[in-house]
Amino acid sequence: MGVQIGDIVPHQSVTLEHLRGKVIAIDALNFLYQFLAIIRQRDGELLRDSKGRITSHLSGLFYRTANFVEAGIRPIYVFDGEPPVLKLKTVEHRKELREEAEREWKRALEEGRIEDARKYAQRSGRINQLMIEQAKQLLDAMGIPWIQAPSEGEAQAAHLVKRGDAWAAASQDFDSLLFGAPTLVRNLGITGRRKLPGKDVYREITPEIIRLDETLESLQIGQEQLIAIGILVGTDYNRGIRGIGPKKALELVRKHPSPEKLLKGELAERFEVDPLEVYEIFANPKVTDSYRIKWGDPDPEAIKRLLCDEHDFSEDRVQTGIDKLLKGKAERGQTTLDRWF
Repeated sequence: MGVQIGDIVPHQSVTLEHLRGKVIAIDALNFLYQFLAIIRQRDGELLRDSKGRITSHLSGLFYRTANFVEAGIRPIYVFDGEPPVLKLKTVEHRKELREEAEREWKRALEEGRIEDARKYAQRSGRINQLMIEQAKQLLDAMGIPWIQAPSEGEAQAAHLVKRGDAWAAASQDFDSLLFGAPTLVRNLGITGRRKLPGKDVYREITPEIIRLDETLESLQIGQEQLIAIGILVGTDYNRGIRGIGPKKALELVRKHPSPEKLLKGELAERFEVDPLEVYEIFANPKVTDSYRIKWGDPDPEAIKRLLCDEHDFSEDRVQTGIDKLLKGKAERGQTTLDRWF
């Protein structure tokens, strides 16, 4: 879910072509959840192989990443590590919401409400450790680098951008901005023609670029105040204060530019946790500098063993994805981005 501050954040819509040659650090679990939400059958059921094992996450990861590489984008996937203690309640709450959505999905199917069934199904996706390991194995076979974060993947992705090892972080959530990512790309995992929820209407989804410096300048605040806005609205680590949305939060931080005085002042008793602990998670996140970024050669045989032999993917379709990877690799070798190795 992440922090909901989209109403006050300026963004620029671009095409995939605009991102050609860019190194982008992707919040891996954020993308995998997106794939579980959108890659489903009409009744909401996930894609599965002949043994009943879920394959939606592998399908999304393989074909979407192949499209990125063909478009000249150089992805780095960043996986979550141990979440901060303050996030455990959110994790448990999300689990409960997904279980409830699954019950509603099954009820809707029994009653023949197919449209409702798909809506609830999209909210029920769950990632387990096996799926994460499968994703890493597939990325290795594709020659795509991935990094294991010590804690939050978004924080690590933001760290890569701040160090100059990536041009932008990619996630649907705005948390990357609170973690200090200079550039955020949204909609990268869902770019294309998408059906609007509950409507027989489609619209074209394009990537959005959000720049931290432009956001702060537009809002006339500093990074510390942006974090305070997130805490007031609500984050993965705390509930927001009832009645305070992004615009009201912006007014408050402008009137009280010191986050410490604002969060520990008269509003303090309205938080269920210490807001300064939440502030510390964003201001000084747990990240690592011990990583190596290297794009390797795609291994067609390894890809086919995993997708076709193990999980019944169409060999023709998989070969099309492999061709995109090989094409992207050939073009990549002619760029100046070899400095990223």
